Amino acid sequence: MTDRPLVISAPEPRTLDLIFRPERLAELRARYDIHEIETDALATLPDPVLGKARYVIGQPPIDEATLARMESLRCVFNVEGNLFLNMPYARLFERGIHVVTTMEVFARPVAEIGLGLALDLLRGITDSDLAFREGREAWGLDGNGSARLLSGADVGLIGFGSIGRSLLPLLQPFRPRLRIYDPWLPPSLIADAGAEPAALDAILRESDVIFVLASVTDENEGFLDKNAFARMRPGAVFVLLSRAGVVNFDALVAAVASGHIRAASDVFPEEPLDPEHPVRRTPGFLRSAHRAGALDVAFKMMGDMVMEDMDLLDRGLPPMRCKRAERETVDKMRSKPVEKS
Repeated sequence: MTDRPLVISAPEPRTLDLIFRPERLAELRARYDIHEIETDALATLPDPVLGKARYVIGQPPIDEATLARMESLRCVFNVEGNLFLNMPYARLFERGIHVVTTMEVFARPVAEIGLGLALDLLRGITDSDLAFREGREAWGLDGNGSARLLSGADVGLIGFGSIGRSLLPLLQPFRPRLRIYDPWLPPSLIADAGAEPAALDAILRESDVIFVLASVTDENEGFLDKNAFARMRPGAVFVLLSRAGVVNFDALVAAVASGHIRAASDVFPEEPLDPEHPVRRTPGFLRSAHRAGALDVAFKMMGDMVMEDMDLLDRGLPPMRCKRAERETVDKMRSKPVEKS
């Protein structure tokens, strides 16, 4: 081993080549001693390697015994986006070890596609294009029987994390009435952002467009169910951008199939999705294959964030670019890991 700080790299399903620009990767390898391992191989590393490791890129399983051997560990950099329940968080926090995620890089790309999905459903863009290709297009007013404007609409956000904060300024030029439901935030924070804090029932009953941006936790798994969809306005648009686990997906598909609402989703209960899943054949449902945030420019931002925070930590300062896991909420997260970048 060298005198350079040691980094254990296990970024599955990402790779170092994916998340670092060539010049950044060269800088990483020049400044640090990189040990690349398979995700499940951490505990098999010898004591001299584990004892010297300052950082982990990725979030491989770490049990209590392995963590005890990692005497120099300062930070775990999760580059997947979902924080996993595969580490003793209480012990990590007790030792002052940071756990951070680069998930913020996905916020703007996801927000932009979310706006596009909503506009598509409101104006029937994809359906109109498909009809035109098949020679059954309806011209002018005849083609706008169910079209609606986003301008001046009642818009609700369920969840107001990084995606919501990126989506809000994209919506504001349309001058909608914006309501936000997020039980983990104080109402004043939502009001300061220029929106109205609202109860979930108000979001469901009074919105023309609903964006679902909430992470899956042990408190909200499947909370948007048949009753929730029934409370929505007829013809309302429902855009699911966070994780499929927050909805009862069968109930969502049924609500769209009945014609009560229209929906778009970038996430699904299983990915890749069963070729026979009914959502593939449901009119009024706009489908995107978990591609909202998967842009090369976003992945490369991950490497920049990791390098900047490593530099801060090397100088005895806290990480500032990546989002830190909170001791009060990290154990509540229930999102499934992604299998493809």
